[in-house]
Amino acid sequence: MSDDHNHNHNHNHNPPHTHDHGYSHGGHAHSHAPANFNRAFAVGIALNTGFVAIEAFYGWQINSLALLADAGHNLSDVAGLVLAWAGSLAVGLKPDARHTYGFKRATILAAFANALLLLLAMGGLTWEAVGRLSAPQAALQAQGGIIMAVAGIGIVVNAVTAWLFMRGGDDLNIRGAFLHMAADALVSAGVVVAGGLTLWLGWVWLDPVVSLIIAAVILWSTWSLFTQSLHLLFDGVPASVDVQQVRALLLGLPGVADVHDLHVWAMGTSHIALTAHLVTQASDTGALLRSAEEELHEHFEIRHVTLQLETPAYAAVCGLRPGLGCQSS
Repeated sequence: MSDDHNHNHNHNHNPPHTHDHGYSHGGHAHSHAPANFNRAFAVGIALNTGFVAIEAFYGWQINSLALLADAGHNLSDVAGLVLAWAGSLAVGLKPDARHTYGFKRATILAAFANALLLLLAMGGLTWEAVGRLSAPQAALQAQGGIIMAVAGIGIVVNAVTAWLFMRGGDDLNIRGAFLHMAADALVSAGVVVAGGLTLWLGWVWLDPVVSLIIAAVILWSTWSLFTQSLHLLFDGVPASVDVQQVRALLLGLPGVADVHDLHVWAMGTSHIALTAHLVTQASDTGALLRSAEEELHEHFEIRHVTLQLETPAYAAVCGLRPGLGCQSS
């Protein structure tokens, strides 16, 4: 390899693509959140599956749309937790010759599928609730106590499940699980209130109204997850990274004269990758690379860095330089 063109230096000084157990460099240790949530997923899925059965049974018995709607939503959350768990486990699968990055993107797919599932479920709920508004179920008045008791169980189940995922907020996949469970706890509290008012004041119209409020709350909490995961699926820059700041950091490194072909994307919901061409005449390229790796890791949590070092002479003819036939960032 000539001095003019040092190509594809990988930041991890171990064999390529062994990032699944965290990264430690320059005294900074960071672990990937999904690896620690197997127990949380198992407990959360078990608790919510049991609660879905209870809520659906009593909702069917007393013909409460609020309970049936919340049961349907909680069932979709169970499916969402299963998807999120599968995505989390996929991160640990080893790369192979045909999947050289491994399967980290499964976490993004899980977050997207989770959000899409919820959006579809809430569309169906809204349709049914609007129909019920024109024909409230008068028999619900006597069943307010059952509605309150069942929803009260839901508050406990959802709050406990949300707590299990509270420490994973930096990972979109885990944060999706947390937000859904936290929203469910609030929704269950709303159902308790609706049950009380139905019992004491005879407001049977409140059952479909609460269902519509449930749908609105969940749509609001899910939309961000949906748009972020869709953005990452198309190799969008993660929200935690400002590309202009990254460019400024690289340009500020000693000996760097220019930066081009800079790309930042998410390999998974907790794995960020970067590639760039640095134009430099630095004599100690090892020190430059180490400095770049440490700064990118420290300031942006970018763990997978690939840098191409070029002399000004090589950069002048680099096919990826802006204006030389290949669009560059």
